[in-house]
Amino acid sequence: MKTVEKTDFRDKISTVDQSGKRLWIYPKMPKGKFTNWRHIVNTILLIILFAGPFLRINGQPVLMLNILERKFIIFGQIFWPQDFYLFGLAMMVGVIFIVLFTVVYGRIFCGWICPQTIFMEGVFRRIEYWIEGDWTAQKKLDKQEWNTEKVWKKGLKHSIFFLISFIISNTFLAYIIGSEELLKIVTEPPTEHLSGFIAILVFTGVFYGVFAFFREQVCTNVCPYGRLQGVLLDKKSIVVAYDYKRGENRGKFRKNENRSTALKGDCVDCSLCVSVCPTGIDIRNGTQLECINCTACIDACDSIMDNVGLEKGLIRYDSEENIAEGKSGFNWNARSIAYTIVLIAITGLLTGLLFLRTDVDATILRTPGMMPQSHEDGRVSNLYNYKIINKTNREITLELESLTGTATLVGKNQITLPAQGTAEGALFIYMEKGEMSGISQPVVLQIFEDGRPLKKVKTKFIGR
Repeated sequence: MKTVEKTDFRDKISTVDQSGKRLWIYPKMPKGKFTNWRHIVNTILLIILFAGPFLRINGQPVLMLNILERKFIIFGQIFWPQDFYLFGLAMMVGVIFIVLFTVVYGRIFCGWICPQTIFMEGVFRRIEYWIEGDWTAQKKLDKQEWNTEKVWKKGLKHSIFFLISFIISNTFLAYIIGSEELLKIVTEPPTEHLSGFIAILVFTGVFYGVFAFFREQVCTNVCPYGRLQGVLLDKKSIVVAYDYKRGENRGKFRKNENRSTALKGDCVDCSLCVSVCPTGIDIRNGTQLECINCTACIDACDSIMDNVGLEKGLIRYDSEENIAEGKSGFNWNARSIAYTIVLIAITGLLTGLLFLRTDVDATILRTPGMMPQSHEDGRVSNLYNYKIINKTNREITLELESLTGTATLVGKNQITLPAQGTAEGALFIYMEKGEMSGISQPVVLQIFEDGRPLKKVKTKFIGR
Protein backbone atom coordinates (compact mmCIF):
# COMPACT_ATOMS: atom_id res chain seq x y z
CA MET A 1 0.00 0.00 0.00
CA LYS A 2 1.42 3.36 -1.02
CA THR A 3 1.94 5.80 1.84
CA VAL A 4 1.17 9.49 1.41
CA GLU A 5 3.47 12.02 3.01
CA LYS A 6 1.70 14.34 5.40
CA THR A 7 2.11 17.88 4.08
CA ASP A 8 -0.83 19.72 5.64
CA PHE A 9 1.69 22.01 7.37
CA ARG A 10 2.24 23.64 3.97
CA ASP A 11 -1.45 24.59 3.69
CA LYS A 12 -1.26 27.21 6.42
CA ILE A 13 1.29 29.19 8.37
CA SER A 14 2.17 27.95 11.82
CA THR A 15 1.03 31.10 13.64
CA VAL A 16 -2.64 30.90 12.58
CA ASP A 17 -5.24 28.31 13.65
CA GLN A 18 -8.02 26.77 11.56
CA SER A 19 -10.33 29.73 12.20
CA GLY A 20 -7.69 32.28 11.20
CA LYS A 21 -6.98 33.39 14.76
CA ARG A 22 -3.45 34.42 15.66
CA LEU A 23 -1.46 31.84 17.62
CA TRP A 24 1.02 33.56 19.91
CA ILE A 25 4.51 32.09 19.71
CA TYR A 26 6.39 31.36 22.92
CA PRO A 27 9.86 30.23 21.79
CA LYS A 28 12.11 28.59 24.32
CA MET A 29 15.29 30.57 24.99
CA PRO A 30 18.01 29.10 22.73
CA LYS A 31 21.49 28.30 23.97
CA GLY A 32 24.55 27.05 22.15
CA LYS A 33 27.44 27.84 19.84
CA PHE A 34 25.47 29.48 17.05
CA THR A 35 23.38 31.51 19.49
CA ASN A 36 26.56 32.85 21.12
CA TRP A 37 28.01 33.78 17.74
CA ARG A 38 24.77 35.51 16.75
CA HIS A 39 24.84 37.55 19.97
CA ILE A 40 28.35 38.70 19.09
CA VAL A 41 27.34 39.62 15.53
CA ASN A 42 24.18 41.35 16.82
CA THR A 43 26.22 43.42 19.28
CA ILE A 44 28.68 44.51 16.60
CA LEU A 45 25.94 45.45 14.13
CA LEU A 46 23.92 47.30 16.79
CA ILE A 47 26.97 49.34 17.82
CA ILE A 48 27.58 50.24 14.16
CA LEU A 49 23.89 51.10 13.66
CA PHE A 50 23.53 53.40 16.67
CA ALA A 51 26.97 55.01 16.28
CA GLY A 52 26.59 55.49 12.51
CA PRO A 53 24.83 58.90 12.47
CA PHE A 54 27.47 60.39 14.77
CA LEU A 55 30.57 59.05 13.01
CA ARG A 56 32.28 61.41 10.59
CA ILE A 57 34.57 61.01 7.58
CA ASN A 58 36.12 64.30 6.42
CA GLY A 59 33.49 66.14 8.43
CA GLN A 60 30.59 64.27 6.79
CA PRO A 61 28.35 61.52 8.24
CA VAL A 62 29.24 57.94 7.39
CA LEU A 63 25.70 57.50 6.04
CA MET A 64 22.85 59.95 5.47
CA LEU A 65 19.91 59.48 3.12
CA ASN A 66 18.19 62.86 3.09
CA ILE A 67 15.34 62.22 0.69
CA LEU A 68 13.68 65.58 1.40
CA GLU A 69 16.70 67.60 0.27
CA ARG A 70 17.79 64.96 -2.25
CA LYS A 71 21.19 64.75 -0.61
CA PHE A 72 22.83 61.42 0.08
CA ILE A 73 26.10 60.73 1.88
CA ILE A 74 27.77 57.32 1.80
CA PHE A 75 31.05 56.83 3.67
CA GLY A 76 31.62 60.58 3.69
CA GLN A 77 31.01 60.93 -0.07
CA ILE A 78 28.23 63.34 -1.04
CA PHE A 79 25.84 62.23 -3.78
CA TRP A 80 23.41 64.56 -5.55
CA PRO A 81 20.45 63.98 -7.92
CA GLN A 82 23.00 64.16 -10.77
CA ASP A 83 24.43 60.89 -9.42
CA PHE A 84 21.07 59.16 -9.62
CA TYR A 85 22.38 56.79 -12.28
CA LEU A 86 24.59 55.30 -9.55
CA PHE A 87 21.55 54.56 -7.41
CA GLY A 88 19.81 52.99 -10.39
CA LEU A 89 22.87 50.84 -10.94
CA ALA A 90 23.01 50.05 -7.23
CA MET A 91 19.39 48.84 -7.34
CA MET A 92 20.14 46.52 -10.25
CA VAL A 93 23.30 45.25 -8.57
CA GLY A 94 21.29 44.76 -5.35
CA VAL A 95 18.70 42.61 -7.12
CA ILE A 96 21.40 40.51 -8.82
CA PHE A 97 23.25 40.20 -5.52
CA ILE A 98 20.15 39.03 -3.64
CA VAL A 99 19.32 36.43 -6.29
CA LEU A 100 22.84 34.99 -6.57
CA PHE A 101 23.54 35.14 -2.83
CA THR A 102 20.28 33.39 -1.98
CA VAL A 103 20.75 30.72 -4.64
CA VAL A 104 24.14 29.78 -3.14
CA TYR A 105 23.92 30.70 0.56
CA GLY A 106 20.18 30.58 1.24
CA ARG A 107 18.69 32.88 3.87
CA ILE A 108 21.81 33.53 5.91
CA PHE A 109 20.99 37.24 5.64
CA CYS A 110 17.67 36.71 7.45
CA GLY A 111 19.21 34.94 10.41
CA TRP A 112 22.37 36.97 10.87
CA ILE A 113 22.04 40.46 9.33
CA CYS A 114 18.37 41.37 8.90
CA PRO A 115 17.44 44.26 11.28
CA GLN A 116 14.10 42.62 12.07
CA THR A 117 15.84 39.47 13.35
CA ILE A 118 18.59 41.37 15.13
CA PHE A 119 16.16 43.57 17.07
CA MET A 120 13.51 40.90 17.67
CA GLU A 121 15.72 38.01 18.70
CA GLY A 122 18.79 39.90 19.88
CA VAL A 123 17.13 42.74 21.83
CA PHE A 124 13.39 42.55 22.49
CA ARG A 125 13.14 38.79 23.00
CA ARG A 126 16.10 38.79 25.41
CA ILE A 127 14.49 41.57 27.46
CA GLU A 128 11.31 39.49 27.55
CA TYR A 129 13.23 36.46 28.84
CA TRP A 130 14.90 38.66 31.47
CA ILE A 131 11.62 40.10 32.79
CA GLU A 132 9.04 37.36 32.26
CA GLY A 133 11.23 34.25 32.25
CA ASP A 134 11.49 31.44 29.71
CA TRP A 135 8.62 30.21 27.53
CA THR A 136 6.72 28.25 30.19
CA ALA A 137 6.84 31.20 32.61
CA GLN A 138 5.60 33.52 29.84
CA LYS A 139 2.66 31.23 29.07
CA LYS A 140 1.77 31.03 32.74
CA LEU A 141 1.99 34.81 33.15
CA ASP A 142 -0.29 35.45 30.15
CA LYS A 143 -2.92 32.99 31.38
CA GLN A 144 -3.07 34.18 34.98
CA GLU A 145 -5.42 36.90 36.21
CA TRP A 146 -4.20 40.48 36.34
CA ASN A 147 -2.45 40.94 39.68
CA THR A 148 0.49 42.93 41.05
CA GLU A 149 3.08 40.59 39.50
CA LYS A 150 1.50 40.64 36.05
CA VAL A 151 0.95 44.40 36.02
CA TRP A 152 4.53 45.03 37.16
CA LYS A 153 6.17 42.66 34.66
CA LYS A 154 4.00 43.65 31.69
CA GLY A 155 4.30 47.33 32.52
CA LEU A 156 8.07 47.14 32.88
CA LYS A 157 8.47 45.13 29.67
CA HIS A 158 6.34 47.40 27.52
CA SER A 159 7.90 50.54 29.00
CA ILE A 160 11.35 49.27 28.03
CA PHE A 161 10.04 48.19 24.62
CA PHE A 162 8.66 51.69 24.02
CA LEU A 163 11.88 53.33 25.18
CA ILE A 164 13.99 51.18 22.86
CA SER A 165 11.57 51.86 20.01
CA PHE A 166 11.99 55.57 20.70
CA ILE A 167 15.78 55.23 20.53
CA ILE A 168 15.54 53.24 17.29
CA SER A 169 13.20 55.86 15.85
CA ASN A 170 15.63 58.66 16.66
CA THR A 171 18.50 56.71 15.15
CA PHE A 172 16.71 56.02 11.88
CA LEU A 173 15.61 59.66 11.66
CA ALA A 174 19.24 60.71 12.18
CA TYR A 175 20.16 58.70 9.10
CA ILE A 176 17.61 60.75 7.14
CA ILE A 177 18.05 64.32 8.38
CA GLY A 178 21.47 64.12 10.06
CA SER A 179 22.48 63.97 13.72
CA GLU A 180 22.73 67.78 14.04
CA GLU A 181 19.12 68.31 13.00
CA LEU A 182 18.01 65.46 15.25
CA LEU A 183 19.73 67.03 18.27
CA LYS A 184 17.85 70.26 17.57
CA ILE A 185 14.54 68.38 17.54
CA VAL A 186 15.41 66.64 20.81
CA THR A 187 16.80 69.65 22.69
CA GLU A 188 14.60 72.48 21.41
CA PRO A 189 10.86 72.92 22.08
CA PRO A 190 8.67 70.56 20.01
CA THR A 191 6.71 73.50 18.59
CA GLU A 192 9.82 74.66 16.73
CA HIS A 193 10.22 71.29 15.00
CA LEU A 194 6.67 69.98 14.91
CA SER A 195 7.05 67.86 11.77
CA GLY A 196 10.23 66.22 13.09
CA PHE A 197 8.63 65.57 16.49
CA ILE A 198 5.58 63.97 14.83
CA ALA A 199 7.87 61.83 12.66
CA ILE A 200 9.68 60.55 15.76
CA LEU A 201 6.39 59.63 17.44
CA VAL A 202 5.09 57.88 14.31
CA PHE A 203 8.31 55.90 13.86
CA THR A 204 8.31 55.01 17.57
CA GLY A 205 4.74 53.71 17.35
CA VAL A 206 5.56 51.62 14.28
CA PHE A 207 8.66 50.04 15.81
CA TYR A 208 6.87 49.40 19.12
CA GLY A 209 3.93 47.78 17.34
CA VAL A 210 6.21 45.58 15.23
CA PHE A 211 8.42 44.30 18.03
CA ALA A 212 5.84 44.13 20.82
CA PHE A 213 2.91 42.65 18.90
CA PHE A 214 3.42 41.98 15.18
CA ARG A 215 6.74 40.17 15.65
CA GLU A 216 7.30 37.11 13.45
CA GLN A 217 4.35 38.14 11.24
CA VAL A 218 6.73 40.60 9.55
CA CYS A 219 8.81 37.66 8.32
CA THR A 220 5.96 35.27 7.52
CA ASN A 221 3.33 37.65 6.09
CA VAL A 222 4.95 40.93 5.07
CA CYS A 223 8.56 40.44 4.01
CA PRO A 224 8.73 39.62 0.28
CA TYR A 225 12.15 37.99 0.62
CA GLY A 226 10.74 35.00 2.50
CA ARG A 227 8.24 34.34 -0.27
CA LEU A 228 10.85 34.86 -2.97
CA GLN A 229 12.95 32.05 -1.55
CA GLY A 230 10.53 29.56 -3.06
CA VAL A 231 11.75 30.50 -6.54
CA LEU A 232 15.33 31.42 -5.59
CA LEU A 233 16.36 28.35 -3.59
CA ASP A 234 17.19 25.03 -5.18
CA LYS A 235 18.51 21.70 -3.93
CA LYS A 236 22.10 23.00 -3.92
CA SER A 237 21.36 26.09 -1.80
CA ILE A 238 22.77 26.16 1.72
CA VAL A 239 19.92 26.24 4.25
CA VAL A 240 19.21 25.18 7.80
CA ALA A 241 18.14 21.61 7.11
CA TYR A 242 17.16 18.44 8.95
CA ASP A 243 19.04 15.31 7.89
CA TYR A 244 16.06 12.99 7.38
CA LYS A 245 18.31 10.24 6.03
CA ARG A 246 19.99 10.03 9.40
CA GLY A 247 17.08 11.10 11.60
CA GLU A 248 14.22 8.89 10.41
CA ASN A 249 12.50 6.84 11.70
CA ARG A 250 12.01 8.96 14.75
CA GLY A 251 11.67 7.41 18.15
CA LYS A 252 12.00 8.24 21.83
CA PHE A 253 15.42 7.59 23.30
CA ARG A 254 15.86 4.65 25.63
CA LYS A 255 19.00 4.24 27.66
CA ASN A 256 21.52 1.71 26.32
CA GLU A 257 19.37 0.84 23.31
CA ASN A 258 20.85 0.12 19.89
CA ARG A 259 18.85 2.46 17.66
CA SER A 260 19.94 0.78 14.44
CA THR A 261 18.70 -2.58 15.72
CA ALA A 262 15.47 -0.93 16.87
CA LEU A 263 15.10 0.54 13.34
CA LYS A 264 15.21 4.05 14.74
CA GLY A 265 16.99 7.08 13.35
CA ASP A 266 18.97 9.57 15.41
CA CYS A 267 15.98 11.90 15.93
CA VAL A 268 14.69 11.22 19.45
CA ASP A 269 11.48 13.16 18.70
CA CYS A 270 11.99 15.55 21.61
CA SER A 271 10.47 18.46 19.60
CA LEU A 272 12.98 20.88 21.14
CA CYS A 273 13.74 22.20 17.65
CA VAL A 274 10.08 23.24 17.43
CA SER A 275 10.04 24.73 20.93
CA VAL A 276 12.94 27.11 20.23
CA CYS A 277 11.77 28.21 16.76
CA PRO A 278 10.77 31.93 16.80
CA THR A 279 8.33 31.37 13.91
CA GLY A 280 6.82 28.16 15.31
CA ILE A 281 7.70 25.74 12.51
CA ASP A 282 8.99 22.18 12.58
CA ILE A 283 12.25 22.17 10.63
CA ARG A 284 11.91 18.40 10.22
CA ASN A 285 9.19 19.06 7.66
CA GLY A 286 11.77 20.56 5.32
CA THR A 287 12.53 24.07 4.08
CA GLN A 288 9.62 26.46 4.69
CA LEU A 289 9.08 30.12 3.92
CA GLU A 290 8.70 30.88 7.65
CA CYS A 291 12.25 29.66 8.40
CA ILE A 292 14.57 32.62 8.96
CA ASN A 293 17.71 30.48 9.37
CA CYS A 294 18.25 31.74 12.91
CA THR A 295 20.06 28.48 13.90
CA ALA A 296 18.13 28.12 17.19
CA CYS A 297 17.03 24.62 16.12
CA ILE A 298 20.65 23.66 15.36
CA ASP A 299 21.78 24.55 18.88
CA ALA A 300 18.76 22.82 20.43
CA CYS A 301 19.29 19.60 18.48
CA ASP A 302 23.05 19.59 19.09
CA SER A 303 22.46 19.84 22.83
CA ILE A 304 20.14 16.80 22.75
CA MET A 305 22.53 14.80 20.56
CA ASP A 306 25.31 15.58 23.03
CA ASN A 307 23.15 14.45 25.97
CA VAL A 308 22.23 11.10 24.40
CA GLY A 309 25.69 10.42 23.03
CA LEU A 310 24.86 10.74 19.33
CA GLU A 311 26.71 12.72 16.68
CA LYS A 312 25.88 16.39 16.40
CA GLY A 313 24.70 17.95 13.15
CA LEU A 314 21.35 16.20 12.72
CA ILE A 315 20.10 19.73 11.97
CA ARG A 316 22.77 21.83 10.30
CA TYR A 317 23.69 24.21 7.52
CA ASP A 318 23.63 22.04 4.41
CA SER A 319 21.96 21.60 1.04
CA GLU A 320 19.03 19.33 0.22
CA GLU A 321 21.21 17.65 -2.40
CA ASN A 322 23.91 16.76 0.12
CA ILE A 323 21.36 15.30 2.54
CA ALA A 324 19.67 13.26 -0.20
CA GLU A 325 23.06 11.88 -1.30
CA GLY A 326 24.24 11.24 2.25
CA LYS A 327 26.97 13.87 2.11
CA SER A 328 27.72 16.45 4.78
CA GLY A 329 28.99 20.01 4.84
CA PHE A 330 29.35 22.79 2.30
CA ASN A 331 30.98 21.79 -0.99
CA TRP A 332 32.61 24.33 -3.27
CA ASN A 333 31.27 23.24 -6.63
CA ALA A 334 31.68 25.05 -9.93
CA ARG A 335 28.38 26.89 -9.52
CA SER A 336 29.18 28.13 -6.00
CA ILE A 337 32.59 29.38 -7.11
CA ALA A 338 31.21 31.06 -10.23
CA TYR A 339 28.37 32.82 -8.39
CA THR A 340 30.68 33.95 -5.61
CA ILE A 341 33.12 35.42 -8.16
CA VAL A 342 30.23 37.27 -9.83
CA LEU A 343 29.08 38.58 -6.42
CA ILE A 344 32.57 39.89 -5.63
CA ALA A 345 32.92 41.38 -9.13
CA ILE A 346 29.64 43.31 -9.13
CA THR A 347 30.23 44.52 -5.57
CA GLY A 348 33.70 45.71 -6.56
CA LEU A 349 32.31 47.40 -9.67
CA LEU A 350 29.70 49.33 -7.71
CA THR A 351 32.22 50.28 -5.01
CA GLY A 352 34.60 51.52 -7.68
CA LEU A 353 31.90 53.62 -9.35
CA LEU A 354 30.92 55.15 -6.01
CA PHE A 355 34.43 56.20 -5.04
CA LEU A 356 35.94 56.96 -8.44
CA ARG A 357 33.29 59.44 -9.54
CA THR A 358 34.35 63.02 -10.30
CA ASP A 359 34.26 65.78 -7.69
CA VAL A 360 32.22 68.03 -9.98
CA ASP A 361 29.31 67.74 -12.36
CA ALA A 362 28.96 70.22 -15.20
CA THR A 363 26.49 71.20 -17.90
CA ILE A 364 27.63 73.45 -20.77
CA LEU A 365 25.07 74.44 -23.41
CA ARG A 366 24.95 77.00 -26.19
CA THR A 367 23.01 80.10 -25.20
CA PRO A 368 19.55 79.86 -26.81
CA GLY A 369 18.85 82.42 -29.57
CA MET A 370 22.49 83.50 -29.95
CA MET A 371 23.99 83.13 -33.44
CA PRO A 372 27.68 82.39 -33.97
CA GLN A 373 29.79 85.53 -34.43
CA SER A 374 32.54 86.02 -37.03
CA HIS A 375 35.56 88.12 -36.09
CA GLU A 376 38.06 90.15 -38.09
CA ASP A 377 40.90 87.75 -37.24
CA GLY A 378 39.03 84.97 -39.02
CA ARG A 379 37.77 83.21 -35.93
CA VAL A 380 34.19 82.24 -35.12
CA SER A 381 32.77 82.33 -31.58
CA ASN A 382 29.78 80.78 -29.81
CA LEU A 383 28.36 81.88 -26.46
CA TYR A 384 27.64 79.20 -23.86
CA ASN A 385 26.06 78.98 -20.41
CA TYR A 386 27.62 76.69 -17.84
CA LYS A 387 26.47 75.27 -14.52
CA ILE A 388 28.95 73.40 -12.33
CA ILE A 389 28.11 71.54 -9.12
CA ASN A 390 30.68 70.97 -6.38
CA LYS A 391 30.10 67.50 -4.92
CA THR A 392 32.79 67.87 -2.27
CA ASN A 393 32.75 69.40 1.20
CA ARG A 394 35.49 71.95 0.38
CA GLU A 395 35.78 75.09 -1.68
CA ILE A 396 37.38 74.45 -5.06
CA THR A 397 38.74 76.66 -7.83
CA LEU A 398 38.40 75.43 -11.40
CA GLU A 399 39.71 76.33 -14.83
CA LEU A 400 38.12 75.56 -18.19
CA GLU A 401 39.99 74.62 -21.33
CA SER A 402 38.58 73.64 -24.71
CA LEU A 403 40.37 70.74 -26.37
CA THR A 404 39.37 72.26 -29.72
CA GLY A 405 39.65 76.02 -30.16
CA THR A 406 39.91 78.40 -27.21
CA ALA A 407 37.56 78.85 -24.25
CA THR A 408 37.29 82.21 -22.46
CA LEU A 409 35.21 82.83 -19.36
CA VAL A 410 33.09 85.95 -19.30
CA GLY A 411 34.26 88.37 -16.58
CA LYS A 412 36.69 86.01 -14.82
CA ASN A 413 39.66 83.74 -15.32
CA GLN A 414 38.69 81.02 -12.84
CA ILE A 415 35.53 79.55 -11.34
CA THR A 416 35.23 79.34 -7.54
CA LEU A 417 32.68 76.94 -6.10
CA PRO A 418 31.74 76.87 -2.41
CA ALA A 419 31.57 73.56 -0.60
CA GLN A 420 28.53 71.59 -1.80
CA GLY A 421 27.64 74.63 -3.90
CA THR A 422 27.11 75.55 -7.54
CA ALA A 423 28.43 78.15 -9.96
CA GLU A 424 26.80 79.51 -13.09
CA GLY A 425 28.09 81.80 -15.78
CA ALA A 426 28.91 82.28 -19.43
CA LEU A 427 31.89 81.57 -21.68
CA PHE A 428 32.93 81.97 -25.29
CA ILE A 429 34.53 79.31 -27.43
CA TYR A 430 36.59 80.59 -30.36
CA MET A 431 37.59 78.46 -33.33
CA GLU A 432 39.57 79.12 -36.48
CA LYS A 433 37.58 78.47 -39.62
CA GLY A 434 40.21 75.95 -40.62
CA GLU A 435 39.51 73.97 -37.43
CA MET A 436 35.85 73.55 -38.28
CA SER A 437 34.85 70.41 -40.14
CA GLY A 438 31.30 71.55 -40.90
CA ILE A 439 28.46 73.77 -39.81
CA SER A 440 28.08 71.83 -36.56
CA GLN A 441 30.69 69.80 -34.74
CA PRO A 442 31.23 68.43 -31.22
CA VAL A 443 33.53 70.27 -28.84
CA VAL A 444 35.06 68.85 -25.66
CA LEU A 445 35.88 71.08 -22.68
CA GLN A 446 38.19 69.94 -19.89
CA ILE A 447 37.70 71.08 -16.29
CA PHE A 448 40.87 71.38 -14.19
CA GLU A 449 41.63 71.93 -10.50
CA ASP A 450 45.22 73.04 -9.86
CA GLY A 451 46.26 71.50 -13.16
CA ARG A 452 44.55 68.18 -12.33
CA PRO A 453 41.88 67.16 -14.88
CA LEU A 454 38.52 66.47 -13.21
CA LYS A 455 35.94 66.09 -15.93
CA LYS A 456 35.32 66.33 -19.66
CA VAL A 457 32.09 67.90 -20.96
CA LYS A 458 30.79 67.66 -24.53
CA THR A 459 28.85 70.41 -26.32
CA LYS A 460 28.27 71.55 -29.90
CA PHE A 461 29.94 74.35 -31.86
CA ILE A 462 28.01 76.02 -34.69
CA GLY A 463 29.97 77.61 -37.55
CA ARG A 464 28.85 80.08 -40.23
